[in-house]
Amino acid sequence: MRLSGLRRRGYKVGSTSEEAQRLLGTNEPGAGALLEPYVHASPARINIVPAQMPAIEGEFAFRLGCDVPPRHEPYTMTEVLSVIDGVAGAIEVVGTRFSGGLSGKGRLLTTADCGVNIALVTGPWAPFSGQDLRQHAITMTVNGVAKGAGTGSRALGDPLNVMLWLVNHQSIRRVGLKAGEIVSTGTCTGVDRVQPDDQAHADFGTLGAVELVFTL
Repeated sequence: MRLSGLRRRGYKVGSTSEEAQRLLGTNEPGAGALLEPYVHASPARINIVPAQMPAIEGEFAFRLGCDVPPRHEPYTMTEVLSVIDGVAGAIEVVGTRFSGGLSGKGRLLTTADCGVNIALVTGPWAPFSGQDLRQHAITMTVNGVAKGAGTGSRALGDPLNVMLWLVNHQSIRRVGLKAGEIVSTGTCTGVDRVQPDDQAHADFGTLGAVELVFTL
């Protein structure tokens, strides 16, 4: 991140579902930095490289309303709820820079690969007032064909559990989080492969939709 000179916009959290943890041989999530050029607002056009095995995930994103500095004692869920000022639907575009895909790479190499993040596209932001996202449904379509679907409970049982994990993970690392940063909380729709010229649409119900087109 330092070598790139790019500004950090927040973090993506991955391995928040049982299937992702099985794939990576881990029992915990992992976080990768979201850098300025790779964070977009819907509708978006995203360049992809087929060799990276690009795929899409529908997930929830949160925006921080104030700094969350590192400290010795763990943060509580009540404290985490108080620092979130926005929620949005998002599509994360994932892909590996390692040959052969993700299988067998493990948690550490995946994290070193920026959490296999290619891009994050967020939908319209809504004020956050403690909404329960556990049963909030997401459906994904690619070129008008139904693909993955699921609810917020797929991400560690609740996307807010992911936020709590990240806040304390960053606190332990003495990094913290900054006001205005965004956090994507892991797939609720599974992983759907995409290629150039595909069009993706994720429907988040009352949170609106996220749309993107892929190009070379």
